[in-house]
Amino acid sequence: MSDSLAPLTTMPAAQRQAVRGVFTDIDDTLTTHGKLTAEAYAALERLHAAGLLVIPITGRPAGWCDHIARMWPVDAVIGENGALAMRFDEREKKLVRRFAVGDAQRGAQSTQLYDIGHRILRMVPGTAFASDQRYRETDIAIDFCEDVAPLPRHAVERIVSLMEAEGMTAKVSSIHVNGWFGRYDKLAMARTLLDEDFGIDLDAERGRFVFVGDSPNDAPMFSFFPLAVGVANVRAFADRIPAMPAFVTESESGAGFVEVVRFLLEGT
Repeated sequence: MSDSLAPLTTMPAAQRQAVRGVFTDIDDTLTTHGKLTAEAYAALERLHAAGLLVIPITGRPAGWCDHIARMWPVDAVIGENGALAMRFDEREKKLVRRFAVGDAQRGAQSTQLYDIGHRILRMVPGTAFASDQRYRETDIAIDFCEDVAPLPRHAVERIVSLMEAEGMTAKVSSIHVNGWFGRYDKLAMARTLLDEDFGIDLDAERGRFVFVGDSPNDAPMFSFFPLAVGVANVRAFADRIPAMPAFVTESESGAGFVEVVRFLLEGT
């Protein structure tokens, strides 16, 4: 499957020049070995300064998204795999938050999610709640390689099956398995955010947006966007992603993101 990936530089110039925005994953797409490099952050600034919409989409928690929306050179951020979106309204000087499910439903599900999480930790040795779990509002994140020793693939698949047996949606990132109740995802929230906050019909305009990602939970975005790009480490998941991106960078992780920005702004 990975052999079908086209080099980023083969993206037609007319399509590149028509791009009006970039969605990007964070972990192992913007970051490199868990760090946001100066080069990757500067690339975000370049995109934003060039007038393109810049929207990170991540499995990371609401607490992170509050910081990102306020502090980073971005127009908005989508977090917890599409459960929420945040943007900082510069005119009103306040954070605008939206959720895929209401406050009452989130509160009612909180105890159930933690109970399921604790059962998973008992049944899959070596796992742990993600260190950012306490900052989450809608899901549980089970760590399989960020702050714990990397677990084998069968253990990750076991986590997924246990979540699904509870009626949860389960998605695998490069570091966590995220689980929640509901059928929302990154793409659904991207549609809502662009429509309600930016007046953009994403279905009509999808050929003018780039999505950059690297892992299985990015599959809906890879499938939807004709100009989807995988940083080079996406190849490691080639047999686990049902829809691969159209293009791939030469470099991995943050350096791959820098490569995307350079190509979009300079054509090189």
